[in-house]
Amino acid sequence: MIDATSSITSVVSGLGSIAGSSSSSTTTNSPAASAATATADFGQTMAAVASDAMKTMRTAESVSTAGIAGKTSVQQVVESVMAAQETLQTALAIRDKAVAAYQEVSRMSI
Repeated sequence: MIDATSSITSVVSGLGSIAGSSSSSTTTNSPAASAATATADFGQTMAAVASDAMKTMRTAESVSTAGIAGKTSVQQVVESVMAAQETLQTALAIRDKAVAAYQEVSRMSI
């Protein structure tokens, strides 16, 4: 489960580096500069979402382990696992959209 979110984190990091490289050309107050800044902010936002997803997955794993040891209630284990499941589904949906966008751009003629 952690490996899946690690691969998503690497995809998001790649998106952030692409966004960061496109914003280094100008620093004027033109609309293009505003768009480049917004792109960098998108990359930072996606990186924050990925790190939050990793935190949720790790929390669910530790709560599950504590539940097996009898240190945590069943309700806490279920809530934690359900939160991790929702987070993973969201991360996979974001990944699918990013892959679809990449494929669409790669099909464009130059």
